[in-house]
Amino acid sequence: MTAGNRIFKYADHTYLLVPSTNSTSRLDEIAHIERWAAENNLQLNCTKSKEVIFNARGVRGKSAQPPPPWLNIERVSSLNVLGVIVNDRLSASDHVSNLLESCSRLLYAFRVLHTHTA
Repeated sequence: MTAGNRIFKYADHTYLLVPSTNSTSRLDEIAHIERWAAENNLQLNCTKSKEVIFNARGVRGKSAQPPPPWLNIERVSSLNVLGVIVNDRLSASDHVSNLLESCSRLLYAFRVLHTHTA
């Protein structure tokens, strides 16, 4: 609805990106998504919706207004977007840590299986 805002729709996920210059339009954009969903016989599940405010490294911005309580949208510091963990600092550290943890668990499982088959 607002120039500069972007919406990305995937099979069952929708991502709305609103730059700080358009932060006042975010509620209108969410209302627009709710209307679109209703027109297409869908429903926006606000309990599964999340909000992340991105900050560039070393930049401390003003604290953004929290989402209205009636929306029931949780503000989080990281989000899994199509299998990639994106955090509010725009760093890959959370994603890399998650991958290393997963690989470590798999290596342990292989070690245990190997000792039981030998």
